[in-house]
Amino acid sequence: MAALTLVVCVPVTVNGLVDPRWGRAGRVAVATLGEAGIADWQEFDVGWDALHDSGGEGSHHGRVARFLLDHQVEAVVAHHMGDGMRHMLEKMGLAVELGATGNARESVHEAFERRHEDGGA
Repeated sequence: MAALTLVVCVPVTVNGLVDPRWGRAGRVAVATLGEAGIADWQEFDVGWDALHDSGGEGSHHGRVARFLLDHQVEAVVAHHMGDGMRHMLEKMGLAVELGATGNARESVHEAFERRHEDGGA
């Protein structure tokens, strides 16, 4: 049986906490998680905070979608996001976990544990 892994994206602050803003995050982390924990953690300055209102909602959603596709993200862990953004992510087939707070690494690890317990990939 193949090892269970999950690529997760989470908005982060410079202090390593979950940024409460998903669509307006300035920085996100992409983590690859496995049964042994976080195997890879990369942070990116995405500038979605500054870019949010440039163009329409569709172009912003497209910007977010392109980043997630480029980084092969399978799940998003965030504190909050609008209904339109959540709908788009779910149409992309991504798992969305909301309500995350505190340490970003712990939040993505907890999301992985929940998916693993539920039998998700």
